Amino acid sequence: MIGLLQRVTEAAVEVDGREVARIGAGLLVLVGVERGDTEREAKRLLERLLGYRVFADEQQRMNRSLLDTGGGLLLVPQFTLAAETRKGTRPGFSTAAAPTDGERLYGRLLELARERLPGVQAGIFGAHMRVRLENDGPVTFWLQVAPVGT
Repeated sequence: MIGLLQRVTEAAVEVDGREVARIGAGLLVLVGVERGDTEREAKRLLERLLGYRVFADEQQRMNRSLLDTGGGLLLVPQFTLAAETRKGTRPGFSTAAAPTDGERLYGRLLELARERLPGVQAGIFGAHMRVRLENDGPVTFWLQVAPVGT
């Protein structure tokens, strides 16, 4: 499972011209589900997202996590993160989870996140979304939790 984490001052998602999610300062995370991912990978990715130290402490060092700061969390499904891009000029999607598996695991990640952190916001799986953000830094990290055995 992949999380493209971006530290933001604000972020929002629109579907069909209607805003469906918004956060202030915190993390916008684009989520890709790979073939072979299970609930284990969703749980591990969430632990990493909540505990990843990307926010400044008093010395302006990245030493504080989302749990430390109480910032917002916006999870947005993005199957293209799981694309195979090593060769050619067109992405392949054989490495991405099937849509039903992707939706199920994204939904589980969202459910687990909402159990741990009130106010978690989310994009809509399978929808054409417009994502607006103001990246703070910019700070962007690629987090990947590989399925067992890979």
